[in-house]
Amino acid sequence: MQGLNEKIKVILVTDGDQVAQKTIEIATHNIGGRCISTSAGNPTPISGPRIIDLIKEAANEPVVVMFDDNGSTKRGKGEEALSYVANHPDLEVMGVLAVASNSGDAEVAHVDCAITKDKLVVEGQVNKEGNLISDQKVISGDTINVINELTQTGEIYTVGIGDLGKMEGYDNPYTGAEVTTKAMQEIMDHWEKKQRETVY
Repeated sequence: MQGLNEKIKVILVTDGDQVAQKTIEIATHNIGGRCISTSAGNPTPISGPRIIDLIKEAANEPVVVMFDDNGSTKRGKGEEALSYVANHPDLEVMGVLAVASNSGDAEVAHVDCAITKDKLVVEGQVNKEGNLISDQKVISGDTINVINELTQTGEIYTVGIGDLGKMEGYDNPYTGAEVTTKAMQEIMDHWEKKQRETVY
């Protein structure tokens, strides 16, 4: 339960298809959080204000929310909802899990690090298969235009990752969604480290 003025801690994920949903649900359970399953869909089926209502009803933190534009390179429903939720004053965004896409004309967004299919934390770019493909700290995807807006201040930690639940079988939800779990844990570890540094 939050205190009167305490913000709700959330992790935002830029994917929401059926496989991603199952993977995110399992990874969220692994880290002790609560997943907003109704935010899954292609594209995101519910509005930003509705997502906020559901976040406030969640029993555990962090609350994990999915956003998806169904491959659109324009600012779609997923990005509209992502922008609304990420900028809401009642929330503390612990981090963003930015999912790679193979779309040729997909946008590129800055990331702080990435997780490979082998669960390695790297300073570089991973592709949809979870392989390191460059030393640039970016991710190419279709629901990430908003991420560049959010990361301009340097306050939101962003982790790049391959296609959730897949990555050549390394992130299979039925064997524990290990890569997605590692990425969420990386976000939580970074957030906790930042809190300790703030205190001291």
